Amino acid sequence: MAQHPDTPKLEIFEIVAPGLDSLRTVRVHLPEDYKEKKKHYPVLYMHDAQNLFDTATAFGGEWQVDEFMQAQKGQKVIVVGIDHGNEKRISELTPFPNEKYGGGEGAAYVDFLVKTLKPHIDSTYRTLPEAETTAVAGSSLGGLISFYAALTYPEIFGKVGVFSPSFWFSEKIFDLAEAANIPETTRFYFVGGTAESEEMVADLMKMKQILLRQGVLEENLKVKLVRDGQHNEAFWSREFPEAFQWLFSEREGQK
Repeated sequence: MAQHPDTPKLEIFEIVAPGLDSLRTVRVHLPEDYKEKKKHYPVLYMHDAQNLFDTATAFGGEWQVDEFMQAQKGQKVIVVGIDHGNEKRISELTPFPNEKYGGGEGAAYVDFLVKTLKPHIDSTYRTLPEAETTAVAGSSLGGLISFYAALTYPEIFGKVGVFSPSFWFSEKIFDLAEAANIPETTRFYFVGGTAESEEMVADLMKMKQILLRQGVLEENLKVKLVRDGQHNEAFWSREFPEAFQWLFSEREGQK
């Protein structure tokens, strides 16, 4: 376990990912009061961790998640960032293959999150492990795999932050949503920009209607469309605080 020299609340470790046949770097950002308060905390799992905390590791700019978490006055949360697999990123973050780009190994990646990483996090840190206090979030392919994770493991992930999801990668994600057994209490936050692609707005609205038909409560489903929002880290960094505040609130009890 190592601490980041510029961010003392950030701990970094490596863990074997059995189904991915790899050793994966994980970056854990702890709340400011973690060592003083001895409380248990909700957990937010995020993909593409290289882009979350540090410009030195980021591609195209960082989200500044650590700066926001340290400054915000609301719910304190443990943020678990999982590094992407570099050349394996497309394969790991896509649940279904695309005729042109391949992929489709997302199930193994999500199984790693659920069966290997989450048990390690829950045994190492003081977490609130229930679904209602466990979130998953990401952008682009990370948004796609976050949504897939919530559909396939609704008993694990009760909150979902979906930034500019690559629903275009395979129509099967819509079929999965149509067939999934989704708890009405699962909270979904979608955000996309009108300048991203021809499909973005239409895909988000299509998925919203599917979830409403599936019984997700309207108060637990938000779709934000940002005029001229673009498909990049700067857009997602700017939108992260509002998404976080909508997904988490002080009304959740802490032990």
